[in-house]
Amino acid sequence: MDIVAYARSEHHEDAPLIEKSENANLRALAGMDWDFAGAKTNYLTHRLHPYPAKFIPQIPNTLIQELSRVGDTVGDIFCGSGTTLVESLTLKRNAVGVDASPLSCLIARAKTTILTEEGRHELLCLLQSVRQMAESAQTSSSALPGIISTAWRPDFPKLSFWFEDFIIEELAEVLQICRAIASPEARTVALASFSSIVVTVSRQDSDTRYVRRDKGTVTGDGFKRFARALEQSLEMVTEFTDIVEPRFNCTIVEKNLLLKPDVPMLDLVVCSPPYPNAFSYHLYHMTRMIWLGMDQPRFKAEEIGSHRKYSKKGPGGATIETFKKEFSSILSWLSGRLKRGKYACFVVGDSTLAGTRVSNADIISEAGRTVGFREAARINRNIQATKKSFNPSIGKIKTEQILILENVG
Repeated sequence: MDIVAYARSEHHEDAPLIEKSENANLRALAGMDWDFAGAKTNYLTHRLHPYPAKFIPQIPNTLIQELSRVGDTVGDIFCGSGTTLVESLTLKRNAVGVDASPLSCLIARAKTTILTEEGRHELLCLLQSVRQMAESAQTSSSALPGIISTAWRPDFPKLSFWFEDFIIEELAEVLQICRAIASPEARTVALASFSSIVVTVSRQDSDTRYVRRDKGTVTGDGFKRFARALEQSLEMVTEFTDIVEPRFNCTIVEKNLLLKPDVPMLDLVVCSPPYPNAFSYHLYHMTRMIWLGMDQPRFKAEEIGSHRKYSKKGPGGATIETFKKEFSSILSWLSGRLKRGKYACFVVGDSTLAGTRVSNADIISEAGRTVGFREAARINRNIQATKKSFNPSIGKIKTEQILILENVG
């Protein structure tokens, strides 16, 4: 059928050699094994910064290959840590990411950084400097690493509750040096590396458990862990730089989707939207955002799907109607930014709200139908036991769906 359609085309002499029809692409996607059991997920810059509940890169990689072409522009309107953006660039597509979280935007920018020689040199100098600080701190008999830092630190009442005093001094000193880096791309990588260790050297249990515990940190741990993180980041970003062609670019917009941000026209959207009641990124990333001087309260108010919003009792609490209304607004905006006949893919699982299981895929599909989208495909996949752990009240989400909507409006 593809050959006949190609032969009958009036403009086939100028057309590329035969490509699969869109229906064939969708059939191919439906026939794939989406579990990706045992697949390596931490290649290139994907492991540059911890980020809970992100989807594995094999999912956007497959969707991008089947539903777009080289040179297209792929968007992720909930870009999080930038998984889709990294895959788009490596597959010779331009990338556009949108997120309300300033921390997410920082991480995504770092993971998609094309490093210049100047930037690489600055990061190597920073690495050498911090290693010397770590050695000096380890040989010091003082409770503090040499001197108390005169650098800025957050004006946060609970700073000493979450961090040892000597760790506060080390983080303040490292952050000051990172901010002084001249080249923007190197500064972004350095700040993302800094952010990646904040929870590790704090008293916060982990990225997914917001409880306080003693981790046995000692003088010099802040310097040492940052040096290790920066060294690994430099290796990853250098490898990424060598792979991505300079003609492809990435645009990241820090904006609440409900405010209808201005973004380039898109040929494909691949994203993993927030599950209502599943996670509170503003809470678990709080100490990182505070150290980086980000407006954490603003993001807290804007975060879509936040567990804290949906678990709140009374008139101020979010409900399933909240999620429906928000997604109707988002898809209405998206219908004007995604080219006609192109696809928006949502990787999403179910939620539990007020004790009732809710199909988020159904909600998104229905919201899309009212603004010019049609459901083109829906694919079920199993989540590996170690992936996507959300809040304990709803337990482990074991399955999710890949919902593919076509913009026919």
